[in-house]
Amino acid sequence: MAAWPAPAWAGSPSATRRSDAAVRAEGGVWEDSALRKLQTAGLRLIQRNWSCRLGELDLVMRDGDTVVFVEVRYRDESVPGGAMASIGPAKRAKLVKAASLFLAQRPALAQQPCRFDVVAFDAEGDSVRCEWQRNAFEAF
Repeated sequence: MAAWPAPAWAGSPSATRRSDAAVRAEGGVWEDSALRKLQTAGLRLIQRNWSCRLGELDLVMRDGDTVVFVEVRYRDESVPGGAMASIGPAKRAKLVKAASLFLAQRPALAQQPCRFDVVAFDAEGDSVRCEWQRNAFEAF
């Protein structure tokens, strides 16, 4: 049985694989854009980039009395399926676990209704399309 060749970047960094710092910096740009969009719509920021051993929550916001966990995604046009489709069952499960721990540490917020939103950015040529899906999936 023949083995598949290793990717060009395997074993050493190269131009084809971006550093974690570069990925985080780019993610921050899209999170800033999502935050502005959501704040313009009246949501208020509770926490940004909350991390725990179970995962990370990009944005935690309030929409009236509802606690909103927001996942921000960006995909360029070379990635099939787009940004919204990149949030599969495993990612959703991670978000739910992280949100549960976040709420467990904040009993007052845990009494409020909650939802999971996704703000997806998809590159389309020289422009970027933004889609905000409220209540993107159920968890609680």
